[in-house]
Amino acid sequence: MPDELVERARDALDAAYVPYSEYRVGAALRTADGTVFTGCNVENANYSNSLHAEEVALAEAVTRGHREFDALAVASEARDGVTPCGMCRQTLAEFCADDLPIVCDEGGNAVSEYTLGELLPSTIGPETLEAAKRSEE
Repeated sequence: MPDELVERARDALDAAYVPYSEYRVGAALRTADGTVFTGCNVENANYSNSLHAEEVALAEAVTRGHREFDALAVASEARDGVTPCGMCRQTLAEFCADDLPIVCDEGGNAVSEYTLGELLPSTIGPETLEAAKRSEE
């Protein structure tokens, strides 16, 4: 599982648009039915409008009707063990369980593996919003 997804994430690096940071990131997100969607980072001169590889892969999957995911791999051209940022972790948490495996490319055959829950232990989810609403009543 990790090898195939890491390779797909590495392949996605080629499409990255990174004229400012020159830091290419690729992601491969596997759905519950085994379909793999890839994404790459797309930068913008206004950095806050840049798209992250994980978001691009997730958005593609969601637009195709997928809502259940079972693994994610992330790679950078630097092969430095890049993990999803906090914003991407929270976005993933909207659709993925805490036990979603996240495989991070360390280069060569080395990977680091985490779960989404390990990377984002205190997720804001629908239950958080419901609890806040109840406390206002």
